Amino acid sequence: MSDFKPLVFSGVQPTGNLHLGNYLGAIRKFVALQENNDCIYCVVDLHAITAQLVHADMRSQIRSIAAAFIAAGIDPKRHIVFNQSAVPQHAELAWIFNCVARIGWMERMTQFKDKSGGKNAEQMSLGLLAYPSLMAADILVYRGTHVPVGDDQKQHLELARDIAMKFNIDFMEHIRRTDYGVDIKVGEEPVHAFFPMVEPLIDGPAPRVMSLRDGTKKMSKSDASDLSRINLMDDADAISKKIRKAKTDPDALPSEVDGLKGRAEADNLVGIYAALADKTKGQVLEEFGGQQFSVFKPALVDLAVNVLAPISGEMRRLMDDTTHIDGILRDGGERARARAEVTMNQVREIVGFLH
Repeated sequence: MSDFKPLVFSGVQPTGNLHLGNYLGAIRKFVALQENNDCIYCVVDLHAITAQLVHADMRSQIRSIAAAFIAAGIDPKRHIVFNQSAVPQHAELAWIFNCVARIGWMERMTQFKDKSGGKNAEQMSLGLLAYPSLMAADILVYRGTHVPVGDDQKQHLELARDIAMKFNIDFMEHIRRTDYGVDIKVGEEPVHAFFPMVEPLIDGPAPRVMSLRDGTKKMSKSDASDLSRINLMDDADAISKKIRKAKTDPDALPSEVDGLKGRAEADNLVGIYAALADKTKGQVLEEFGGQQFSVFKPALVDLAVNVLAPISGEMRRLMDDTTHIDGILRDGGERARARAEVTMNQVREIVGFLH
């Protein structure tokens, strides 16, 4: 092999309703990336049981994520859309990575610290601690080279690079003997690598969409108030209601971006408008600077409904007859397994398993 073939991998957990933040921060990027890349998009259902073991509607949630992918414009024939648990090679490689990674690496992960609350770490599942190892396996079982990530996953992607690097170094002579490797440089160090050094894709101003009820908190599936988020399955009336009820302040919109400092809710709504319209915040303020929210909110309602209504309508249509979605996931799972098994056959040979 002369080089690693570029491949984009990413996934979304089937937990809670997908919302505007998921669409702007992830799914819309997935759609754009498929135009010029080989892409694999996964519903990461194995990850969904790390924080909550028992789910009442896991299958429905899996289908909902897949429906969102398709409704937003991902082409499951040109690319691969599947659910993670349908490809057992993810878990097999994750076990090998569990033996490559160090416990200290896992314990330093900010997300684990946040969810375990420090003192409650002993009460957390082993799966939550090992979550980044499975994430690394998700990407590297396809020898993925690029991953679109948000701020909350950058650290996990760095760990995936560390795991790949340690595997490459620990098994370098085995990799060379099997002739499955690629000569690369990591910094100034030459490495005969089996796994690539995954690169993050952070193109464009990734919008950090905040709660409609509190501009200092990220829009979240788990927020108790449904008014805090715009769900992708919301109809036009629900979208209108939530935007009109969104928290704001009494001042007019500023004419320049600097005027949004200290105004979290105003900044959030302007950011949402900018992202939906493919404009900068500055361009939005050129149009609406000096206007009250009584003028801006109806304009935002019209824009949001125009962009999201076709997606939510198609999602509802797909969810009303799940045969099509199940067929897409089944086909994607078969194609993903075939790719993953090529990698795992080579990994088994490199590690020395008899197979």
